[in-house]
Amino acid sequence: MSTATEASATAVVGGEQLARTGVQVRGASGLPAKITARSWLIADCESGEVLAAFNAHRRLPPASTLKMLFADTVLKKFDRTERYTVQDSDVSDVPLGSSLVGIKPGLSYTVEQLWQGVFLRSGNDAVHVLSHMNGGIAKTVAEMQAKAEDLQALDTHVVSPDGFDHPGQISSAYDLSLFARHGLKDADFRGYCGTRTADFPAGGKKTFQIQNTDRLLTGAWGLKTYDGLIGVKNGYTSNAGNTFTGAATRDGRTLLVTVMHPAEGNNAVYEQTAALLDWGFGHGRTARAVGTLVDPLSEGGASASPAPGGKGAQAAAGAPGPEGG
Repeated sequence: MSTATEASATAVVGGEQLARTGVQVRGASGLPAKITARSWLIADCESGEVLAAFNAHRRLPPASTLKMLFADTVLKKFDRTERYTVQDSDVSDVPLGSSLVGIKPGLSYTVEQLWQGVFLRSGNDAVHVLSHMNGGIAKTVAEMQAKAEDLQALDTHVVSPDGFDHPGQISSAYDLSLFARHGLKDADFRGYCGTRTADFPAGGKKTFQIQNTDRLLTGAWGLKTYDGLIGVKNGYTSNAGNTFTGAATRDGRTLLVTVMHPAEGNNAVYEQTAALLDWGFGHGRTARAVGTLVDPLSEGGASASPAPGGKGAQAAAGAPGPEGG
């Protein structure tokens, strides 16, 4: 019994096969040939079984997909109907070049509207307002890091709550998939990430419409909407490139895909996500698990160790660059 416990506690998180480099797949063929992402993963959202992956634990800048961890950490702290009047200090520390929803100091917003700003427009201004409501940026970052450790997202190092480029801020396709899977169990998280448009306060009785920047959800920029898509979060900075975690449901099955840093720009991150989802709902039905998305420690998950390279291994994020959905 003691030996078994020690073995489970020292196993690589997600399984030994996911710690390997290169494509990992068993029992299925037909993986899309033109996947240029530096890292990707596809999993069954309910069971947590990883159907296929490529460099699943490679540590890369996450851009705004890190906002999923922010939501996992802060979302349940405030009632969605609560109102908050924004102060200048709440948005004075938003990094230059950030994606913004257009929050104005002096205006009052509901918590629901702030989260719409986070999920639909990837608004760093909304993230910073919610972070200050939560006790400040430093407190929120510390709580996010603790949440990542509870989720056993051991490749993740949090520097800012918004995902903006900072040296040392990293995650992985495996960890982003953990954040999404955990978040999608919450009705509010699921609702926000699947919202296509919303009316946002502009002052007085005026509003303006905001649209979700997830192109597979809205069909923007020449893409078709993906049948069955339910979310979750995209991101882009000039340093990190494009990142995206998407989930879709067909015939009662929900699949989760994370794609990080395709070689091409523009729509590639969405096209490659869609191709992997298509594979999962087709050829991937015969795939045997190459690993698993583990359960949080607080929910009884067995303790695991980081993939080789060490939890503290951090890729320098380089100079900050413009960010957007």
